[in-house]
Amino acid sequence: MIDEMNRGTTEVYTGLKRIGVDMVASLPCVNLRELLTLIDSDKGIKHVPISREEEGIGICAGAFMGGMKPAILMQNSGLGNSINALASLDLLYGIPVLMILSHRGVEGEEVSAQVPMGNLTGPFLRAMGIPTYRPIIGKAADAIREGWERAIAEHTPVAILLDISFWRSV
Repeated sequence: MIDEMNRGTTEVYTGLKRIGVDMVASLPCVNLRELLTLIDSDKGIKHVPISREEEGIGICAGAFMGGMKPAILMQNSGLGNSINALASLDLLYGIPVLMILSHRGVEGEEVSAQVPMGNLTGPFLRAMGIPTYRPIIGKAADAIREGWERAIAEHTPVAILLDISFWRSV
């Protein structure tokens, strides 16, 4: 199945597996669909589909405190929904979480409603002091490893922003 996936999907999945992610909370996203299919079929990863982003932040915090290595997969548009949970839970108590964000609303975006949050994603993350990585194809697995190591060392959430060109590459 992995041979049929685009290169970006394969790199992100490989990166998550290499660092030992064993729990993923997710929301649907067109760019994440192939990755979610891989995660859902992986018996070594507990996949928890969620209905709200802040719910996923809380689930990931609980999973980490229970000894798991969690990640959340969502669109950057969901960052706005998760700011309070990130600030009053993860940042306040130093709980690491790896956020894989499909960065919509940037160059190449076809849906105009995605553009405002696309422009605000970086400033929101900077204002919250959340370290952010923007890997290109060929560097995603390394960025995920570096991001997770930083999340653990600094007791903080970390964002991996993957823009439209990342998902459209072959």
